[in-house]
Amino acid sequence: QVQLAESGGGSVQAGDSLLLSCAMPGWTPPSTFCMGWFRQAPGKEREGVAALGSDGRTAYHESVKGRFTISKDDAKNTLYLQMGSLDPEDSAMYYCAADPARTVCNRAYCNCGLLLRRGEFGTWGQGTQVTVSS
Repeated sequence: QVQLAESGGGSVQAGDSLLLSCAMPGWTPPSTFCMGWFRQAPGKEREGVAALGSDGRTAYHESVKGRFTISKDDAKNTLYLQMGSLDPEDSAMYYCAADPARTVCNRAYCNCGLLLRRGEFGTWGQGTQVTVSS
């Protein structure tokens, strides 16, 4: 059974940094995949934050470019989101997700940004809360 578990959220001040982790003990990467981070604040729709594909390419929401970095550690089966220069607008529940991404990948290239914008990931974690105070 595939299980994703986020950790690392908390309450911080504007300008601080946080590292979110997503353990994926039940997900063996297939030949193609996209992994991603999403967030949802109260009263707002879910928003794609960052994605990482099996081709090594990344995609970011415009609002976090230059501040957030998505990465993974294959030995630990863990996905990360390094968040810097945090702003109160970043406050949200953050979710990690994964998908075989067959519709947007071939053996050489993935368009995980498209999958991120559509939110079409098949496996999701339960979320970790990030609160940024001014």
